[in-house]
Amino acid sequence: MSTTTREPGALAPRPGAAPRGRIVLRQALFELRSTLRNGEQLLLTLAIPLVLLVGMSKLPASLVGSDRPVDVVAPGVLALAVVSTAFTGQAIAVGFERRYGVLRLLGATPLGRTGLLVAKTLGVLLVEAVQVVLIAAVALLLGWQPQGSWAVAVLVLVIGTATFSALGLLLGGTLRAEGTLAVANGLYLVMLVAGGLVVPADRYPAAWQSVVALLPSGALGDALRSVLAEGAGLPWAQIAVLAVWGAGAGLLAARTFRWD
Repeated sequence: MSTTTREPGALAPRPGAAPRGRIVLRQALFELRSTLRNGEQLLLTLAIPLVLLVGMSKLPASLVGSDRPVDVVAPGVLALAVVSTAFTGQAIAVGFERRYGVLRLLGATPLGRTGLLVAKTLGVLLVEAVQVVLIAAVALLLGWQPQGSWAVAVLVLVIGTATFSALGLLLGGTLRAEGTLAVANGLYLVMLVAGGLVVPADRYPAAWQSVVALLPSGALGDALRSVLAEGAGLPWAQIAVLAVWGAGAGLLAARTFRWD
């Protein structure tokens, strides 16, 4: 008979934090589940884009500038999905998590503040992956015929996500929760109606077209339409606009973000 001796205070299994990558992934999956379980978030991220996709694909060609409206509307709805998740949804969530002290508590865990921001970004990308699959599936059933490279389209989606995520963190990390809710929803409606997301910039009055082209919403919408509706390559002009907005918002967010 053999016995095993342990040092006083030793525990089995050995205690300690999980690997950093696993912690971040777990938090990202939690962010995904939280979004999919939240009725208001589902309305914002899935229901509204899908309703707009079905409804606007039936509009007259003269209103959307194409004999096949769905070919123009579907890329715009993909852009709208990015804005709803990376900007509006994230800004509101961050604002209320700050209000209730959730961010401050999570930042003090082994996840850390950097890990929390990475997990939130991964969570946004996971939600968007679900959105893209559902929107593309419904659009294909409606007769959508995408023309360009999906690899380029995914790259544009990632760049757009980074830009609007920075804008969302800037908004949610500076304003009070109620202010964030009002401003985020208001900007979402403005971008939807007049920001060039779903409706191409050239369908607006001439005086407004140049403004729309310089907005991040117009740049993202036009970039996806140029790739998926026209079969173009990398839309460098629109990517440059998104990069400027993203870099500016990221720098401001880093300077002004408050954790509580």
